[in-house]
Amino acid sequence: MAAPLLLRARISTAGDDDDDASPPVFPPSPPTKPWQERLPDAITPLAPLDQLNPLTPAPSVTANTAGEEECGRGAHQRHDELLDAVGVTQTVYALNAVERPDWQFHPDYPKQPVWVFESDNPDKSQFSPVFFARYGQPILCRFRNRLPQNHTGFGSPEISVHLHNLHAPSESDGFPGDYFSPTKAGPTLSAPGKWKDHFYPNIYAGYDQQKTPLGDPNEALGTLWFHDHTLDFTAPNNVRGLFGFYLLFDNLDSGDEGPQSSGLRLPSHPYDYTLSFGDRRFDANGRLFYDQFNPEGVLGDKVIVNGKIEPVLRVAKRKYRLRLLNIGPSRNYELYLARANGVVQTFTYIANDGNLLPAPLLNQARVRIGVAERADIVVDFSRYPIGTELYIVNRLEQITTRKPGAVKAPGTQLLKIIVDRTAADVSVVPSALRPLPPLPTAAEIAAFPVRRWVFNRSGGLWTINDQLVDVQTPRAQIRQGEYEVWELVNIDNGWIHPIHIHFEEGRILSRNFEGKNVPIPAHEQGRKDVFMLRGPETIRVLLRFRDFKGKYVMHCHNLIHEDHAMMLRFDIV
Repeated sequence: MAAPLLLRARISTAGDDDDDASPPVFPPSPPTKPWQERLPDAITPLAPLDQLNPLTPAPSVTANTAGEEECGRGAHQRHDELLDAVGVTQTVYALNAVERPDWQFHPDYPKQPVWVFESDNPDKSQFSPVFFARYGQPILCRFRNRLPQNHTGFGSPEISVHLHNLHAPSESDGFPGDYFSPTKAGPTLSAPGKWKDHFYPNIYAGYDQQKTPLGDPNEALGTLWFHDHTLDFTAPNNVRGLFGFYLLFDNLDSGDEGPQSSGLRLPSHPYDYTLSFGDRRFDANGRLFYDQFNPEGVLGDKVIVNGKIEPVLRVAKRKYRLRLLNIGPSRNYELYLARANGVVQTFTYIANDGNLLPAPLLNQARVRIGVAERADIVVDFSRYPIGTELYIVNRLEQITTRKPGAVKAPGTQLLKIIVDRTAADVSVVPSALRPLPPLPTAAEIAAFPVRRWVFNRSGGLWTINDQLVDVQTPRAQIRQGEYEVWELVNIDNGWIHPIHIHFEEGRILSRNFEGKNVPIPAHEQGRKDVFMLRGPETIRVLLRFRDFKGKYVMHCHNLIHEDHAMMLRFDIV
């Protein structure tokens, strides 16, 4: 691993004068002919291991460091207690971080190595794995690090897997300092190792308040994703491909659209489809390019959708649930569904950051997502004749990694959708989805502790309250179960920051932009875990830290800012 201190030393010598310097300019990616490759018609869920063929060595509550097998993690919190409470055995998975040698982003580009998470028997047609998980069914996943330790190119061959934003114990959160390889251990691990077991209890936040045996169902999450979170190398490792989806269902959002279901009956697999959007840049030979030493990073001029440039998705004449994710590292999107002539089509917006809204937002024409934000929409393709061609289009201009510009039509077509067949459809989009947990009273909120976090830049690096990240020292200690109000502040209009707070969802209490309180958009009035902080702006967020203790982080999810020190550690005690 290239030493993080060396990385920071190289940047910090620039001094404060570079804060207003012009961003770097890189050659454009080679041109590509659009619509040459077809995405799979349906997502293939990751298969659990056969319970008759368990992991070797067997999982254990404490780290199995014998023979330098497992890295030196902390013990799984509440493991046996939670398994006893739900009365089931944990479902076991295994994923390997590997170099896949022959991925092709586009037929005009050569096959090339990428880093991915995959099972022992992967579906090679998918770039990333997708978990189908369920509340009340705990999961243990063994993440094995099989990356080439003497690799070429950008990135660093250690991993720390963060499942964003599962209500998970700290030792399974993918803390940035918990990175490991067979020979290296991050500063918050006690030993290196070949693998690390993560315990995902799949309980609702508020478990200790016991509103139901699993916690508060109104705190349910749905569309989650996981990615490498290695300190100082999150951006390059994610650009290389270390990410995937984790879809979480329960009795309400059940994944079953059938008439016998007692849930919402939203469109379900195979008509529940994940779509990841990531900006990438390629060199003159069509090979993936990234400059990990530049604090401005590299803005991609190509967008990969599920690992492909300008692919085609063929759909049936029926409703689909599309789960949209911005994997970064830096580009923002304002996405439209449009015909070839640019005429915008409407859809129904049902979830933000993986959280179902109280009611669907009907007849929507656009959705904006910053890095790590998610949006679930339902599109009814039964409105279109077979042979209809539609496009997902980005109309948000952006020329630097700092912030987007204006919204301009016609925009850039990212994905072609062709309606090519019929299919039965018994799914519905009900008028009510998931209620929000009630807020405390205004008087109660006024009495909660307030923390103010200012996101800024100094000496070419990105700071919070004028400090760089130190993963070994907590900047805040929070009592388990307590409410707090966090004020997220950006005093400069030169950049925006998608702020992510690990572990708990938050509720936006207010937005103050350019000195004036502004309305909270309808899709942001529910629970969120990424807060798009413009400048100059202050966002007040209500949080409650429940059920588990330990170390977590808050950071800018512009992966470039995150890697260049805009992150802090907080501990729940």
